[in-house]
Amino acid sequence: MVLGHSRLIWARFVMHQNLPTVLRCHIAAFEAIGGAPREVLYDRMKTAVIGEGQTEGIIYNRALIDLARHYGFHPKACKAYRAKTKGKVERPFRYIREDFFLARSFRNLDDMNAQLRHWLDTVANPRKHATTQRVVNEAFAEERPYLRPLPLAPFKSVLKLERRVSREGMVSVGGNTYSVPDATRSRMVEVHSLADEVRIFENGTLIATHPVLEGRKQRRVHPDHRRSMTPQHRPRTRDESLVVKPAGDTVLQRSLAFYDAVGKVLARESRP
Repeated sequence: MVLGHSRLIWARFVMHQNLPTVLRCHIAAFEAIGGAPREVLYDRMKTAVIGEGQTEGIIYNRALIDLARHYGFHPKACKAYRAKTKGKVERPFRYIREDFFLARSFRNLDDMNAQLRHWLDTVANPRKHATTQRVVNEAFAEERPYLRPLPLAPFKSVLKLERRVSREGMVSVGGNTYSVPDATRSRMVEVHSLADEVRIFENGTLIATHPVLEGRKQRRVHPDHRRSMTPQHRPRTRDESLVVKPAGDTVLQRSLAFYDAVGKVLARESRP
């Protein structure tokens, strides 16, 4: 996300480009900058723009409209085939690709985002912007009072899904799996996917709640769901839960061509 007046950048690398991820990134960005802009410009990505009618104009995703109402901003789609309306958004992707990725390696997604936050705080946002000729953070100090204040209540838009319970007592949502209690009898359950939480219902009764997992092919097993396990065989947990990730902290080293490709994908598909 790039603020129009100051050119302040907020960014995060993610494994998905689906609607729940887009909503979570909006929320994280608004919390990071301390408010919401009055208008948010989108490059007609499918998670934001469903289509365009002859009479009704741009048709936005209903969940995005709910988010906009909650935070008080107005969504606006770029005009088709009008590159001038996208410059403020596209240039930072090139900047990240050409500056942030140089001579870096990353252990995992968390490390990648930690390095990105440090780069934003120490390089990107304290710099003098080439177009405005203003220090980004100084311009943002002027812009911030005009942001809409954050609402007191959290955003709770719900996407309802029907999912099958596996033989291992797991339910797949967004490429990751979440546990249900051993006592669950139904093979099909209803899942309510929120921006930051997954709720699982059996015959209308809430049986499991999990925080949303980032990435893919991860498992989250709540220890209370496996009461048949004896204490000596129950895995050690952190924060009352067990998260099993697919890979360790292997240092990833990639060529510049790889990062160039990543940057192009980000610029084309991942901007809010």
